[in-house]
Amino acid sequence: MTMTSMRLPSRSRQRSVSLLAAVLALAGLVAPGAVAAEGLQGDVNQAAAIVERFRNMPEKQIPPKILDDAKGLAIMSVVKAGFLVSAQGGTGVVIARTGKGWSGPSGIGTGGAGFGFQVGAQVTDFVIVLNTPAAVEAFSHGGNVAIGADLSAAVGPVGRDLSADVMPAAAIYTYSLSQGLFAGMSLEGTVIVARNDANDHYYGRSTTPQAILAGKIAPPAGADRLRKLLSRL
Repeated sequence: MTMTSMRLPSRSRQRSVSLLAAVLALAGLVAPGAVAAEGLQGDVNQAAAIVERFRNMPEKQIPPKILDDAKGLAIMSVVKAGFLVSAQGGTGVVIARTGKGWSGPSGIGTGGAGFGFQVGAQVTDFVIVLNTPAAVEAFSHGGNVAIGADLSAAVGPVGRDLSADVMPAAAIYTYSLSQGLFAGMSLEGTVIVARNDANDHYYGRSTTPQAILAGKIAPPAGADRLRKLLSRL
């Protein structure tokens, strides 16, 4: 594979470094304790920033009809990067709509490793719209969710003029914004895992994704910004 130089804008480079550390931990290439990160609060803050980025890009706008009908959202940043050893993955949160508004966030992550001489990095922000109760239930189990296998997936429609009577074409819709040097990234075949230890630390008690997404556990104050942003969409 032809080697390319890696030059990222400063903010993208910083995100790539921190995300790549998380990827390597998820892939088992470094010990989880070696990852210097903000924990789940950092992912919650990043999720809020991703929502704002999507909202400020009209050409990529998620149709209000899709958001109005959404049963939940998974929001995450994924990095694909490599230097001799390639790795891809990332972290984020899933949040569900309840009878009392949006639930607290539950941590999710994905990761994997490969080999090959390559240099480069790409950061992609994803908003995954959970169109059905079954999609929320899949993320509630606290195990693995295989996109395209456990849940049917499609690239979501964009624009404000989506007809109100259009039924969802898949259990989840994916929306993405990419930065960096690699071309394109798909979630098809990606396995997303629950980050149960991160949840326990964030909520200060032993908990489960099911209890969090059902709204049975009060979210920390640090989740207020994300929940308020979603309530205004």
